[in-house]
Amino acid sequence: MAEYRKGSHSVSRLTVYVVWVTKYRYHVLKGDIQSRCRDLSVQICNAENVRILKGVVSKDHVHVHLEYPPSMSVSELIKKIKGRTSRLLQQEFPTLGKKYWGRHFWAVGYGAWSTGNIADEMVQEYLEHHRDKPNSQTGNWILE
Repeated sequence: MAEYRKGSHSVSRLTVYVVWVTKYRYHVLKGDIQSRCRDLSVQICNAENVRILKGVVSKDHVHVHLEYPPSMSVSELIKKIKGRTSRLLQQEFPTLGKKYWGRHFWAVGYGAWSTGNIADEMVQEYLEHHRDKPNSQTGNWILE
């Protein structure tokens, strides 16, 4: 069973699958750079209270399945991971400066897909079940 985040007034399990690529899709994530990118990503996620459920650092992209707190947006999280890894990798590996002279290591943007433990069909079925009852008796608001 999935572990839920419990706050003083909430229970959540927010998960997302995210992919981002190196600028120009250069195959630079190899050897020590690949290993360091992985380590930095883990450190950043731990510092931000984000759990890495699974992830892979490939030669020109990173893809991870993350579980994150409700107080954080996906865009904020990816901005932190990409920004910090870019800066630190370029500081620690000066050879990257020859390919990335503008100090931009990652390509602009990312792909993100929400994941979870309930399917869209289950949510629709639940809402339809509650919709069948008259509004005046249940106090339900029907949104469409």
